Amino acid sequence: MADLSAFPITQRWPVEDPTKLQLFSYPTPNGQKVSCLLEETGLPYEAHRVTLEDANMRSPEFLSLNPNNKIPAIIDPDGPRGQPLGLFESGAILIYLAEKSGQFLGATPADRAKVIQWLMWQMGGLGPMLGQMGFFVKFAGAQIEDPRPRDRFVNEAKRLLNVLEKELEGKEWIAGDYSIADMAIGPWLGTLDFYGAKPHVGWDELKNIPAYVDRFFARPAAQAAKNIPPR
Repeated sequence: MADLSAFPITQRWPVEDPTKLQLFSYPTPNGQKVSCLLEETGLPYEAHRVTLEDANMRSPEFLSLNPNNKIPAIIDPDGPRGQPLGLFESGAILIYLAEKSGQFLGATPADRAKVIQWLMWQMGGLGPMLGQMGFFVKFAGAQIEDPRPRDRFVNEAKRLLNVLEKELEGKEWIAGDYSIADMAIGPWLGTLDFYGAKPHVGWDELKNIPAYVDRFFARPAAQAAKNIPPR
């Protein structure tokens, strides 16, 4: 049985079954990505609820696993060569778990490259831009009278959505078969309702993306991930 006592995070969030993969997360879009993949693969795991308050995210225990103080993070008790492995950054975790399970990363090297391409597009573009737009549309940034910061992120969000809209023409999923790229993109598209941002990005003018979102959240794993760990 794996010994996870060397990971200080387990002192704050105790492990019940050290043979299972340990997920430290909250059901934000980035958290949902990894929960969705875990549900899809069937890998045994325990989910630990790490709320977004500084008392948790900036605690020494959490920082010992993720020095960047963001969810999600994992500990795999059966990592490379059978040794426990701690990992953070949602995109890195998705690639690692897809490789571990042999699923959702493309059937050929070319497929894999396309999946990772769209995963990186989400990580570097769609996620950050929608998050910044949400700040200026829904949260404290909405109180700023100067419209330029909001418009900057709204316009970039619209540009990225138009890229996705065109790419999805005639496609069910973004990179061929359903993959970790879709698991990364889908939860972030779901934030547009939460942010109340659909009117800002011309949602009603889109055709392919709304159908894509419906397909994604029709999957039981994507639905379950909305509340893993339970809020």
